[in-house]
Amino acid sequence: MPAPYPLDFRREAVMLLKSSGKSVPQLAAELGISPQSLRNWSRQIDVDEGKAAGLSSGERDELRRLRRELRTVTEEREILKKAAAFFASESRTR
Repeated sequence: MPAPYPLDFRREAVMLLKSSGKSVPQLAAELGISPQSLRNWSRQIDVDEGKAAGLSSGERDELRRLRRELRTVTEEREILKKAAAFFASESRTR
């Protein structure tokens, strides 16, 4: 799911937050975004820059991709198990 705001916009908003001295709710209202979004962006950029602990954006993307891949492989395995059981029962009845 793509982010509703471009990365450049999010980075600019966080830079404004850090340089303007305005509060999160005040700047968020001026930019027309939710205060929580601005807080989340600020926190994530700090993580990406190594200033805070947590998963970087790249790590989050990789984790999301790996979970999707695991889900696919698990579904495929279940289908193959059912197919093997079906064909095993078919061969016994002949």
